[in-house]
Amino acid sequence: MAAATLHPSPIPTAQRLTDSHGRVIHDLRVSITDSCNYKCVYCRTGEVGAQYPELGINEYLRLIRLFVDLGVTKVRLTGGEPLLRRGLVDLVRELAGMQTLSGEPLDLALTTNGHLLDKLAAPLKAAGLNRVTVSMDAVDAPTFERITRVPGSFEKVLGGIRAAREAGLTPLKINCVLMRGFNDDQIEGFARFAREEDVVVRFIEFMPLEEGRLWTPEIVVTLKEIVARIGRVMPLAPMAAREASETAQRYTFEDGAGEIGIIAPVSQAFCGACSRVRLTSDGKIRTCLFSQVEHDLYGRLRAGETDEELRAYISRTVQGKEARHHIGEPGFLKPSRSMVHIGG
Repeated sequence: MAAATLHPSPIPTAQRLTDSHGRVIHDLRVSITDSCNYKCVYCRTGEVGAQYPELGINEYLRLIRLFVDLGVTKVRLTGGEPLLRRGLVDLVRELAGMQTLSGEPLDLALTTNGHLLDKLAAPLKAAGLNRVTVSMDAVDAPTFERITRVPGSFEKVLGGIRAAREAGLTPLKINCVLMRGFNDDQIEGFARFAREEDVVVRFIEFMPLEEGRLWTPEIVVTLKEIVARIGRVMPLAPMAAREASETAQRYTFEDGAGEIGIIAPVSQAFCGACSRVRLTSDGKIRTCLFSQVEHDLYGRLRAGETDEELRAYISRTVQGKEARHHIGEPGFLKPSRSMVHIGG
């Protein structure tokens, strides 16, 4: 791969990504596959596999470079399950060599279900990955495997978490999607897990992003309830946000050991400070998780548009970013793709 692709083109500050609501966009989530080796009940019906083509590694690099040229400083690789993707370590190595407009390296992270992480944690760290987030929805094997529908998955993920910590992919975050009556009995166990395993546990309110029709407002376990439940056994103290666009409300335990985050898009939406857009595995821009419209950036690349033309298209697209989602409101429509086919 040509070294020339690693250095940002000079882009005037006025052309950096902002939307029509005044939000600066600096965070890009890139799905590199919509294949997954799990069939989590809150995500997939279990009957539908990959639906969209994947791009080549060089094509992802070119598209990501366009966003970095426009001021993106954070890139998170997602799926599907990104550890399934051939060429992942090479992709990470090339991205780690990119510079942002300020001359700093990209802040490079990855979200995974952790099943293959025990073997890949050290190579990914060596390639330049900064940190990893592992999706893990229970801290006991029977509940976990009932969610993933994959026997033996709990021990594999636990091994991956420990390998990532040993490799230095920290702060290591564990994401748990809570569903009332299904895994909400895991809340207190996850609080203990955060302290015992030296990880940041982040609870996520269940959103209507699954392939089926499981979501209802009643199944959502809210931020307020989570804080109260943990507080009864291990008192929490709020922590200051690191930046305005941070998605999680952060807490520590009273003795300062351990951290809990709660991402509450349903009960306490944070759309007003949103700083992110998404690129699907087939090269479509999604300006919101709940977008009804996709924007075919890769199609324009294949048609021969120049980088300047592609950057202009990205800027116009981001200008139209939605003000907020409308979960739970009359007339709400689920997004045109489910979460596994969008990218986390």
